[in-house]
Amino acid sequence: MTTLSASLTPRRLLDRVVDVFTSPKSGPVLVTAILFLLMYVGGGLRYHGFFAGQVVLNLLIDNAYLIVLAVGMTFVILTGGIDLSVGAVVALSTIIAARLLQLGWSPGVVIVLILIITSLLGLLVGLMIQVFKVQPFIATLAAMFLSRGLCYIIAKESITISNPFFKAMANIRISLGYRLSITPSVVIALVVLVIAVWVLQYTRFGRTTYAIGGGEQSGMLMGLPTARTKVLVYVISGFCSGLAGVLFSFYTLSGYALSAVGTEMDAIAAVVIGGTLLTGGYGFVLGSALGVLVLGLIQTVISFEGTLSSWWTKIFIGALLLVFIILQKVLTSRRT
Repeated sequence: MTTLSASLTPRRLLDRVVDVFTSPKSGPVLVTAILFLLMYVGGGLRYHGFFAGQVVLNLLIDNAYLIVLAVGMTFVILTGGIDLSVGAVVALSTIIAARLLQLGWSPGVVIVLILIITSLLGLLVGLMIQVFKVQPFIATLAAMFLSRGLCYIIAKESITISNPFFKAMANIRISLGYRLSITPSVVIALVVLVIAVWVLQYTRFGRTTYAIGGGEQSGMLMGLPTARTKVLVYVISGFCSGLAGVLFSFYTLSGYALSAVGTEMDAIAAVVIGGTLLTGGYGFVLGSALGVLVLGLIQTVISFEGTLSSWWTKIFIGALLLVFIILQKVLTSRRT
């Protein structure tokens, strides 16, 4: 009894709380969660109807594709890499889908083909990085130009998608009761999120991903398959980019070469704001999803305000990104 009481003293509890908030692993995620709650409560107190449940669900509906994109980006950044091609791959996916559906292809075949193409593109990038020792920045930049160029070869103009299946996926609402609803895209994004959590936390592949970010040489000495894993994380990013492109085409019902310009920066910002270190080794995929919701909530607040330009979204995101990078630097330096 005495031991139990001693372990629960206010001093010890305070020390544990401080340790959690100053940890580079959990600190940034907790800060992001608190930021989201403060923004949501502040918005609810300022704007009528902001506390409505559908407002939160709309964050998921509008950003389902970005959640999937951020999941793939999390795998890459956890290894200490970066992927600048994801926005262009999203555009490539939408333009392939629109063109093939226009030619009468089956939606199922189109979706599978897109996922194969984008996964192979990710494989190519991964091999460039691992086998030919090309820096991730350069390899993914090349993939970005390649993907965006292919978009213009397929079609320069915007192509409207009129396929019944895609239109159904865009218009169907899954009722949650109490006048609340989500779209099938949200369900797909949440399934991808759950799978990613399981892979990163409970599989050898996930442990190797973290190990590469913590120190690739140490992982190799431990006998972990670092080379294979380093390639596969870019395959996963390519797959997620393709799937995000499919979800984006459900959302917009069109394919366009200039779609998703700058989306790669939104994905990177969401991952960093969600607590994943840019140097790799620390981070949670759930934190990345929370980062996406923070970005979506910023857009929602600006739309409720009604007097601010949409460019303020970029300003706030840039400021947040800077703050979280500094926070990461401070927390990691305190642990060294």
